[in-house]
Amino acid sequence: MKKTIIFLLLTLLLISGCKDKSEEPGIIARVNGKPIYLTQLDYKYDLMHDGSAGFVPSVNQVRSEYGQILGDIIVQELVTQELQERNVPVSDQELKEAEDEVRSDYPEGAFEQILIEEYIDLNSWRRQLRYQLAMDKFFSQILRPEIKIDYKEAEDYYRTHLSDFYISAGYQFIMIKGFSRDLVSKGVELYRKGVSPDKISSRFKQVSVREIWIRNDQLPAGWESFVKELEPGKASPIIAQEREFICLILKEKKSATLLTPLQAYSAVEKVLLEKKLDDKFELWLKKKIAASKIKISKKLLPREQSKEAVQTEDKNAQTE
Repeated sequence: MKKTIIFLLLTLLLISGCKDKSEEPGIIARVNGKPIYLTQLDYKYDLMHDGSAGFVPSVNQVRSEYGQILGDIIVQELVTQELQERNVPVSDQELKEAEDEVRSDYPEGAFEQILIEEYIDLNSWRRQLRYQLAMDKFFSQILRPEIKIDYKEAEDYYRTHLSDFYISAGYQFIMIKGFSRDLVSKGVELYRKGVSPDKISSRFKQVSVREIWIRNDQLPAGWESFVKELEPGKASPIIAQEREFICLILKEKKSATLLTPLQAYSAVEKVLLEKKLDDKFELWLKKKIAASKIKISKKLLPREQSKEAVQTEDKNAQTE
């Protein structure tokens, strides 16, 4: 996907026109007449640099990052327009359902409070959510049905990438970690009662519960004496580790093995599918760009290319 975005940016430098002096203030680009606003770029730029207080980037770095963000937004806008042309746009109901799903992870009123604390505009957040839904819909409903993966293709990939399907001997753990021995102990107790990891972490904010896989040769020396004789389903004592405490519950002790073609098929299919989706998307994007009228502000172009764009403006039929 990244090479696709790079291609898009390089293409835009060649076909895009400069912003008209009579353009409405705040509009940084147009995609087939649809405006893209500077506030959209500001929103994503702020998210990228959240938590980097005190860092002062150079002017060229800011211009470069804004250009990359604009490239992402243009791709999303082209996809959105394609869905509209095919009469399968992201509906308001789909947007609401996606938003409700995000909100369900927060206590009542907490979602709005987080937006306020993080200076996130709700409308900007919704616009970006709609873009993301459009991308997901385009890949799943438009591109995916056009892709076929036969068993022979998967078998060839398996045989030429055998090392990818060799599973080293190791341990599968549930690791419960926190800054308090007592809280970790309570987390272990809740896990044994069947409480989900997410609920445990929500109840005890300073406790994390996650599944980890560690190869035999990667097992920390401080853990070895605690887990060497551990049986599946059993928990280690609570281990003090620097300023943290952890408890390891053994899920499975695995011997080294090579997955059979049948066992590896789902993983192989996923790799092949991702590559084919990326290739098909890049092909679609090239054609879409060639058939579209895309104009961006010269302020986002590198200085040398900005001058070239101005010189090309009168010669290029796609520029204003």
